Amino acid sequence: MPYRIVYASETEQHLAGLTARQRSIVLDCVEKQLTHQPGVETRNRKPMRENPLASWELRIGNIRVYYDIIEEAEPGVNVLAIGVKRRERVWIGGKEIKL
Repeated sequence: MPYRIVYASETEQHLAGLTARQRSIVLDCVEKQLTHQPGVETRNRKPMRENPLASWELRIGNIRVYYDIIEEAEPGVNVLAIGVKRRERVWIGGKEIKL
């Protein structure tokens, strides 16, 4: 059964900070990578250490998509944040976030 993708309201602002090409790539990758088996660890999909942001991370080049998995009657993926990684720092919505 495919997972339903739900974007948090804040992600609209996060996507606005990306170029049109980056937005297109992110939306396409999220659809391809997270619709089926989002909880399976892969080269670009990893569970995160304990943090206040999200439990999973999807890597798309230098872009990071942070999400939680909802296991209910209708399973889904809740995309909570989209950021850009520069070296060891992640920038979400123009602010540096410590993970």
